[in-house]
Amino acid sequence: MFRVEVVKLLSKATGLKKDEVDSLIEIPPSPEMGDYAFPCFVLAKKEKKAPMIIAQLLADKLKPKPPISKIKAQGPYLNFFIDKNKLAEQVIKDTVKSKVCYGSWPLKHKKVMVEYPAPNTNKPLHLGHVRNMLLGNSICNILAFAGYQAIPVDLVNDRGVHICKSMLAYQKWGKNKEPNKKSDHFVGDYYVLYNEKLKKHPKLEQEVQDMLRKWENNDKEVVALWKKMRKWTLEGFKQTYELFNVHHKKVYYESEIYQQGKNIVMDGLKKGLFYKDEEGAIVVDLEEGLGKKILIRKDGTGLYITQDLYLAKKKFDDFKMDKSVYIVGNEQIYHFKVLFKIIGMLGFSFAKSCYHLAYGMINLPEGRMKSREGTVVDADDILEEMKVVAEKEIKKRHKGIDKKEVDKRKEIIGTGALNFFILKYDPMKDFTYNPEESISFEGETGPYVQYAHARICSILRKEKKFKPEKIKKLEFKHKTEFNLIKLLADFPSTVNEAAENYKPSFVARYALELAQAFNEFYHECPVLKADSKTKDSRLALIYSVKTVLRNALDLLGIKAPEEM
Repeated sequence: MFRVEVVKLLSKATGLKKDEVDSLIEIPPSPEMGDYAFPCFVLAKKEKKAPMIIAQLLADKLKPKPPISKIKAQGPYLNFFIDKNKLAEQVIKDTVKSKVCYGSWPLKHKKVMVEYPAPNTNKPLHLGHVRNMLLGNSICNILAFAGYQAIPVDLVNDRGVHICKSMLAYQKWGKNKEPNKKSDHFVGDYYVLYNEKLKKHPKLEQEVQDMLRKWENNDKEVVALWKKMRKWTLEGFKQTYELFNVHHKKVYYESEIYQQGKNIVMDGLKKGLFYKDEEGAIVVDLEEGLGKKILIRKDGTGLYITQDLYLAKKKFDDFKMDKSVYIVGNEQIYHFKVLFKIIGMLGFSFAKSCYHLAYGMINLPEGRMKSREGTVVDADDILEEMKVVAEKEIKKRHKGIDKKEVDKRKEIIGTGALNFFILKYDPMKDFTYNPEESISFEGETGPYVQYAHARICSILRKEKKFKPEKIKKLEFKHKTEFNLIKLLADFPSTVNEAAENYKPSFVARYALELAQAFNEFYHECPVLKADSKTKDSRLALIYSVKTVLRNALDLLGIKAPEEM
């Protein structure tokens, strides 16, 4: 909001582009040092002067205009002070007028594709996929709110060695059984069984390779088995996606595109970009620390990267987007470096428009997730567990509450706790997930933020005649009021920053900070018991806080309850 005015002023004075200025602006550590700070180090080389001298020269040159009340040099920084009352009037006016749109940005006419969660059809979705789905949903929400056209897509990895492991185990030991549980869990049991049997029967590894080759050669029996088990898994995925509110514009299937991937590799071979090794595999030598990579095995079967080459091209052909984001775990960083490098070697112009958003591991109190050993926590189970934990907390706080209300609240609080706990972390950070900790109404949790929203709703319910749009004159004096106003003003820039960096953690941390600032205000500034003029101003302020908390939670895929 007023940050934009600071950016304009600095851009004109320094000759730097507005985007560059905006990325350099900092928030001073204390309000006494101003509302925004510009580090002058970046100008030192160009101006051939010390940053401290540049800061002072700019302070002397620039004349503050409303809403900027003062510009002051402090060491190598140029500090800007905003007229707090003007800021308050503008922020509250904007939130009251914009409501659910406050913080959003005009259309940028740019399309961003986000691929997630890209599961394998050999087992159910697990806790790692939950992080993937929550990141994907939230990033799409944030991109749309920031003015981009978000295109959510999925890639279903429904062929390959891993898929054949479940198939082989079912063929040998499944006795033609039909699923007696959620169908993707049923298929996953055979993936676990395969790995158990492999310890005693290492020859199974070769049988899996043979099965994959048969599948690629359209062996009737193998293809029929594949279709049956694939259908079971996809039915299970559909149910899980519904639980997590995951919806895609388009779904790509590896089985439908892998052959075209081979064609791209063969073209690269003809052009001399790739070569055949002594065993007959097609290989690329990437050098630059990336080494050699097999693109087609010696037996003619493809790998993940084979189909990824064609899929990258197909996506851009289908949607003509400006950016293609892949949300995939950090264990695949090397894979995507190789993929993007090869795309560039093949001469595709979109190579630089591909981005891998890597994310870290979620650990459990018992240790790392391992689906091969059957110790994984399934996505369906973790969501159900969160609702159970939420129900206990609700019943503890509200004795005698009726079942219908418990069911409604446990859904909102349980899913909110899960979403927030996962999204508050930077995507690359590993962390340990603790259901009990995540459901707490205190600390850095979703329920803590939801409770702040519910508390404001409770205050506003007691003041039924209050109409925020009717308030003409606002008056604020307390530092906690100005803390809230400053945070409300920062919401649009937080949204934009989260969109540009694909980091929902920026929004989650912001929501937490706003909830904490509200609670500090709540304990120091009475609202309903204040004098008439102060009360109206404070009601308008908390109405604005409620609006922004709801908008922030919505971007994270979390509902903002009116009662907890």
